[in-house]
Amino acid sequence: MPIPADQVALGPGEYRWLSEGPWAGPLYMIISIEKQMVHVYDGDRLIGAASVSTGMKGHRTPTGEFPILQKRQWHRSNIYSNAPMPFMQRLTWDGIALHAGHNPGYPASHGCIRLPYGFASKLFGLTRIGTPVSVTTDQLSPVLMVGTLVLADPDDPASAIVTFTPPDVEALSERTVLSQQSAQLQERQDVPMLKVDPAIFRFRTRR
Repeated sequence: MPIPADQVALGPGEYRWLSEGPWAGPLYMIISIEKQMVHVYDGDRLIGAASVSTGMKGHRTPTGEFPILQKRQWHRSNIYSNAPMPFMQRLTWDGIALHAGHNPGYPASHGCIRLPYGFASKLFGLTRIGTPVSVTTDQLSPVLMVGTLVLADPDDPASAIVTFTPPDVEALSERTVLSQQSAQLQERQDVPMLKVDPAIFRFRTRR
C-alpha cells in the first residue's frame, strides 16, 4: 500500500528512505517549491523523501517536467564562482540541477535544487540519464502525463492505446477490470496497454 505523501514530515536537512528495494520502476521524482520537499516514487509507491532548498527570489527554480540530462559525482559550477555541486544531476543546459548542498528548509539557491548530502549520494546511484523529474509549485502527488495523440479518436474508439479504470470500478471484487473495448485491444499483442488507478494518479493531458 503506498504511503500517503502527507504522512511524511521532515525538517530542514532531513531525509527518509521508506524502502530499501528492490524496486520495479519506473523511478521518478516530484519536487514541491512551496513545501520545499522532494518525493521519490517507484511506480505508484513513495520510496523516499527529503527536504530541499530551491531558488531564492531573483533566481527562481523553473517548474515543469525535466529529464535528467547529465550526471557528475564531482562537479563545480560554471556560473557561480566554481562552487562545488557534488552528486550533480542536470535538469537544464542553462544551469539548473539537483545536487547536494546547504539545506536550510527555505529557498536559498541560485535556481538549483539542493538536497541533503546523504540523500543526494544515494539518489545519484538510483537514477539514470532520462529519469523524469517534475518540479511543481506545491504538488507532491503523482500525475500521469499523456500526449493528446495517444487518446482515442472520437470517431474511432478502437484507436485508443491508453485506458483509464473508472473510479466506480474499484468497488468491484476485482481490483482492475478492463472494458470490453480494452479487452479486445489487449488481444492485439502489438498494442501497449496501460491501466491506471485514479485513486493514486491525477490525469492531465500534456499540451
